[in-house]
Amino acid sequence: MYGLSGLYYMGIDPTYILIIIAAIISLAAQYMVQSSFSKYSRYQSSRGITGAQAAQIILRANGINDVTIKRVQGSLTDHYDPRNKTLNLSDTVYNKTSVAAVGVAAHECGHALQHEFGYVPLSFRSALVPIANIGSRLSWVFLILGIILSFNHTLITIGILMFSLAVLFQLVTLPVEFNASSRALEQLESQGILERSEISGTRKVLRAAALTYVASAAASILQLLRLIILFGGDKRDRR
Repeated sequence: MYGLSGLYYMGIDPTYILIIIAAIISLAAQYMVQSSFSKYSRYQSSRGITGAQAAQIILRANGINDVTIKRVQGSLTDHYDPRNKTLNLSDTVYNKTSVAAVGVAAHECGHALQHEFGYVPLSFRSALVPIANIGSRLSWVFLILGIILSFNHTLITIGILMFSLAVLFQLVTLPVEFNASSRALEQLESQGILERSEISGTRKVLRAAALTYVASAAASILQLLRLIILFGGDKRDRR
């Protein structure tokens, strides 16, 4: 059987299958969230509360008075920024009354609640942001330098370890996002923003959105696995 080096000499990189799998997972997740959001954007909430109004209700009900709600351009560009305590809602959410829009707004409020009440995984993720950004950028610098310098194992190992920081960030993001969705659904029901029958649609939207983070984490793990296989295999074959 051919080892990895043998396949490379034949012009075949077997690890590309990992990239293909990651791309398929990411595309499928994006399709699901777009499809789900589009579907439930056609379902208007019975109370006619907009995304911005829902966010205002949730924040005030939980004693949060220092978060600013802003409108930002785009579709599904919604996010909560803990640095300046702003809750940013997209054009497709801010002034819309659909169960999808209200659900997304409530999800971002979930992050604001996490921040307000000291949810540990959110604090950990926030602390990881600069480290993960540096690791993501510099990992490829070390990997390329390692390859150029006759496959310098030390530089390559540093590159892989730095890329691992970005993967860690993706993994820490998962409980943060799932918890924000759970908080959102609880608030929508307890504050009477949506009827119980409407919350099922919102749950499907938030579940689809959560899958994009799962897909992103999976893609990062597969990329890390590919790096380990590539350079680990190279090391073995040079012995």
